[in-house]
Amino acid sequence: MRYTLILITFLMSFSTFAAAQNEPENRPALNEAEQQQALDKLQEPMYKPLLERYILDELKAVRQDQQKLREDVTKQVAHTQLDTADRALTYTTDTINNVFFIITITASILVLVGWNSLRDVKNKVEDIVNTRVSAITKEYEERLKVLEEKLRERSEEILTNQKKISITNEVHSLWMRANLESDVANKIEIFDEILKRKPEDVEAIAYKADALLEKNQTTEAIALCNQALEIDSDYGYAYWQRACAYALLHKHADAMADIRMALEYSPNLRNELLHESAFASLHDNDSFNSLLNETV
Repeated sequence: MRYTLILITFLMSFSTFAAAQNEPENRPALNEAEQQQALDKLQEPMYKPLLERYILDELKAVRQDQQKLREDVTKQVAHTQLDTADRALTYTTDTINNVFFIITITASILVLVGWNSLRDVKNKVEDIVNTRVSAITKEYEERLKVLEEKLRERSEEILTNQKKISITNEVHSLWMRANLESDVANKIEIFDEILKRKPEDVEAIAYKADALLEKNQTTEAIALCNQALEIDSDYGYAYWQRACAYALLHKHADAMADIRMALEYSPNLRNELLHESAFASLHDNDSFNSLLNETV
């Protein structure tokens, strides 16, 4: 992905350089009046800021944050394990010392009361030690099991977040390619790649429908719009694309219904009514003209 962004940056820089080289070298100088007149005719900025460097810095920052998170988790796990082992060793040592104290006291008492059988004393001590050690071992096994489960859940969460970040970066790169692509077939392939990574991306579905309309595949475009609206029934641009498809099929009633829904959810589309070529068949429609008058 990083190499793709670098390649895009290189291509844009090369195209700018080529355009500059193609300008005539001996172009006559303009006087101040002609320069001012040329400036008045400008409709948009003469340059566009490059975002590639910003995107690369953001991606670098994401990778650094992810690496730092991984290091922090590794350190935390290591410290936790060491602390647990240290506590277990200390507890075991103290317990064994206490057991030996008990053994000594018990043996003394038994000698005093006349219990002189060393075999009985040995068997009794072994039973006491084995019982105590088994209880301690079981307790710490349960604690370690809980700790391992928490570490496993944390590891799965980190892996899931890494996967989501990777998919987001890939989708962002594909959207940039789609914005730079002029060929409709290539755009459709790019939208398919986006939908492979995010099958429920309603924006990608709607823009793919728009590309299909440019290829006069109205039936497929309507199916995609219906799919997008099943996922998000409030997405106005899907209604707009389906209205375009209905208008191309001369289903004016359906087209007008979808236009009203699109304007309800996305009022900013109202300015595009006159500029949308797919609505050419609606220019003689009274409902459409009434809607245009409301816009004016």
